Amino acid sequence: MKSIHIIILTIFMVSYGHSQSKKNVFFDQNIQISKFHTIDELENLKKGALIRLYKERIYEITTILPYLALTNEAGVKLSDIGIKENSDHLKSIDKHHEATIKALESSSDLISEFIPYADTEKIIWAVLYFEEIIKKIRIGAGGNF
Repeated sequence: MKSIHIIILTIFMVSYGHSQSKKNVFFDQNIQISKFHTIDELENLKKGALIRLYKERIYEITTILPYLALTNEAGVKLSDIGIKENSDHLKSIDKHHEATIKALESSSDLISEFIPYADTEKIIWAVLYFEEIIKKIRIGAGGNF
């Protein structure tokens, strides 16, 4: 079971790393979750599936939050918002992408180790909470809060 988690995490991290390899893009759409859930849907899932959803939502929030004042849209390039794509800026964004990948690996390890001990109801609550945060992020500053 643990090896399956490691394989899934490795695939995700490789795809995440590849999606962040576009040097002038803040974040790629690959990091964004594709589905939001109801409490009824989540209550029908096993704990392992809930933990996977938990991780995916943490990944999206962790990736997008640092850029939130600049953009909440995937695929936005530095030049799209008026930032020169010079070597210093490209190095900064590359350095941040690398740090984010390391942070996500560390978070994934922590989640895999400790979240299985959490009550299922609390994991469901957390997934729903993270999804609400993601919805607010996607609405953006001009949205109705």
